[in-house]
Amino acid sequence: MIYRDHLKRPADVFLALLSVLALSPILILTALAVKIEDGGPALFRQQRVGRGGKPFGIFKFRSMTVNAGDLPSAQAASLKITRVGRFIRRTNLDELPQLLNIFRGDMSVVGPRPALPSQDTLTTLRCGNGALACRPGLTGLAQVNAYDGMPDEEKARWDGEYASSTSFVGDLKIIFRTFGYLARRPPTY
Repeated sequence: MIYRDHLKRPADVFLALLSVLALSPILILTALAVKIEDGGPALFRQQRVGRGGKPFGIFKFRSMTVNAGDLPSAQAASLKITRVGRFIRRTNLDELPQLLNIFRGDMSVVGPRPALPSQDTLTTLRCGNGALACRPGLTGLAQVNAYDGMPDEEKARWDGEYASSTSFVGDLKIIFRTFGYLARRPPTY
């Protein structure tokens, strides 16, 4: 497919560049707020499962105390989240540094969200349905279909559906639906 094999990567870089330019004041203010709250670094890297099952370091704004561990978002309530962290998680601002991962080629704008290495079931299911052949995405089909609280089997089903039908129009629909997802009340962390 021409889009998936030749045009998706240049489109990702273009969209990431536009996003960084448009969001640069928000990126700077968020980084300053995180840094000012407790003096720790504004960004952190977390290991995730990437394309082909290869690990990579995903960038995020730090929302938890400096020595917090790696947990899926749904289990993060057991960790100490900072005041700024609570806000950036609820607004999904913590995800914006992943634009750097898009520039590096680790991620795409649209694709299955990258799993933690500890999410063995999800990774195995994605391996079986072709979703691991895709670059992980900043947003994806599972996200716009109520990702939070969704069982691994359902996430993997949406991810497999995306992998088998990747298209320019499909990616645009997911991007626009993401704005609707972001407008809803976020999960509690």
